[in-house]
Amino acid sequence: MADFKVIHKTKYNYDDTVAYCHNIAHMYPLTTTHQDCYRTHVTVNPKPVVSSFRRDYFGNQVFLFSVEDPHRFLEVVVESTVRTHQSFDFDLSKSSAWENIYSMIHESSLDLDLQAIEFIQPSPFVTLKQSYADFAKMIFSENKPVFVGALELTQYIYRNFKYDPKATNINTPLEQVLLERKGVCQDFSHLMIAALRSLKIPARYVSGYLETIPPPGVEKLQGTDATHAWVSVYCPTLGWLDFDPTNGKMITEEYIITAIGRDYSDVSPLKGILFGGGKHKLKVEVDVIREQI
Repeated sequence: MADFKVIHKTKYNYDDTVAYCHNIAHMYPLTTTHQDCYRTHVTVNPKPVVSSFRRDYFGNQVFLFSVEDPHRFLEVVVESTVRTHQSFDFDLSKSSAWENIYSMIHESSLDLDLQAIEFIQPSPFVTLKQSYADFAKMIFSENKPVFVGALELTQYIYRNFKYDPKATNINTPLEQVLLERKGVCQDFSHLMIAALRSLKIPARYVSGYLETIPPPGVEKLQGTDATHAWVSVYCPTLGWLDFDPTNGKMITEEYIITAIGRDYSDVSPLKGILFGGGKHKLKVEVDVIREQI
């Protein structure tokens, strides 16, 4: 169990005046079996004329706001207090064989199983191809328990792919990521999801934060944490379990979940429509601060 204070600052500076803008933010940590979110406060400057909260289709807490006064910058600061829990400890080998997952959820009448069907389908950033299925089958041998295979695939990506922020951008095709074996957490998560879905295993995209710890003797700098992404995999008899291919492990108490969706397009921290502005500069600062319990 761990308590965290999370501060997420986003600032846009525009070359020209923005007449008005409409935005949606996925920056509110969820309350789940993994964590409890006790407080979230958002500050927007310039002050919005209209703002509201709602749950989206996937159950995420979203903040919608409109700034209707002319402005040359937009700053959004979200402060949250979250308590995370130790990950549920059980034998991964007790999960169902991966080949049986598809038939199990289609023959079930349980809501959770039926909802999982959606996460076998392609989505805007995740296509399904035989090449991705072949990639997964290097790991998923016959009758392998689905969570055992998911962890092995997680570790394979961690060992064989290079983390390189300059190698990709939001529009880099997954084929390139698979071929060049370079990218960032978003790329590795999308690739793992594509591989699993190509085997008809439900997988969803998780966005959130990860506590980072500097080397011994090095002071942690303010604003140097970042948003993170990982993968949630479904087994009908056990539910959803989260795996981080960027770090080669299952999630632990230092992970904080903000939103869950099919891929990045469903959970972008901040997106919207603006009128005017021209080119812009973006600055994002994230602090994940562990507090004493």
